[in-house]
Amino acid sequence: MSKQSTEQFDLGKYQIAQEVIKKTVTIPDTGDSFEVSIKQMSWAKRNQLANKCIIWNQDGTNTFNGDLYIRECLKEMMVDAPWGKTTESFLITIDERLGAALESLVPQAFAADSEGPEAIKKG
Repeated sequence: MSKQSTEQFDLGKYQIAQEVIKKTVTIPDTGDSFEVSIKQMSWAKRNQLANKCIIWNQDGTNTFNGDLYIRECLKEMMVDAPWGKTTESFLITIDERLGAALESLVPQAFAADSEGPEAIKKG
């Protein structure tokens, strides 16, 4: 790699923001909306959570626990919300309308061009 190409690469464009981002969440069924503060999740943290949610079966196949992934992401990302801290206890008390609205904040576990957990081979 030449010195010139190293100087032209701007790593800052690819690093997550450290500041908290305010998002307005709207519940489609009711029209209610509220503001939450979230932090961006790094590529590594997203992969770590996705990996945690892959369950290996005795026959070498695997399944992905999407419910666990969404809950873990929300607990990781949410900094401030009208209900206070986003905890497991809170998440198990909400209905589908609020849950679906919050789910829209969660990054996809696998890239669109990825084959997902079924493509992972036991090493």
